[in-house]
Amino acid sequence: MPVDDSLRRAWRETEYRVRLPRGGFAILRIGAPLPDSLHAFLRGPSDPWGFITAWNPMSVAQAGSVNRARQRELRDALRSAGFPMLAGAGVGPDGWREPGLFVAGIGFDALDGFCRRFRQAAIVRGHGDGEAELHALI
Repeated sequence: MPVDDSLRRAWRETEYRVRLPRGGFAILRIGAPLPDSLHAFLRGPSDPWGFITAWNPMSVAQAGSVNRARQRELRDALRSAGFPMLAGAGVGPDGWREPGLFVAGIGFDALDGFCRRFRQAAIVRGHGDGEAELHALI
């Protein structure tokens, strides 16, 4: 399934908001460096990270109850694998919103594995000292 330009544009324009433990949130943007407030959750400047969701597999809308159950399953799987994470949400310029998780220290191969398992079309990822990138899996 090829990704159409409007969907790719929507992903690029989305703010990926990460809730901080002491209040407020940090915003991830495609092509921008990782916010300073999130560096504390990484082991070092080259540590990988990802922002992942289980909502709406392959970008096809699902019922809220289905999405919530899938998101809990993703959270539990990441927790069982020992990855530290912070809750967040992708928020589009048109008001669209879906929950996500900022996962610290997850290698790109492991991240891609979770994305495939939860049928995600793309992921936001990066390294502590790099820029956030959109990585399409389809």
